[in-house]
Amino acid sequence: MIIIVSSKARWRIFWLTLMLWLAGNTVSAVAAGSETEFKSAYAAAEAAEKEAGGLRNQWTVTEAALTNAKKAAEKSDFNSATEWAREAERIAKASIFQATSEREAWKDLEIR
Repeated sequence: MIIIVSSKARWRIFWLTLMLWLAGNTVSAVAAGSETEFKSAYAAAEAAEKEAGGLRNQWTVTEAALTNAKKAAEKSDFNSATEWAREAERIAKASIFQATSEREAWKDLEIR
């Protein structure tokens, strides 16, 4: 069986790959330092993770980043904790993007 991927599907795969690469390589430009900033970033990450769960597309690396954020916060290292929480949010958003784009992308495949 040969699967031919349309150019539209190739572009979706390209953009997904780019988003995942950016999520893994983006460094926070703004240094966060307060507990309030951490709590805000962590809440946003949890909300994105919950949305990904609703789409049945949670990634284990998101959970790892959330765990690292909690550990850093317990040590009162709110700079690292905030960065980990923001990383978890970026990863969760990438998983949401994957789930929503793949929901329609399979229609572009042509099986011969």
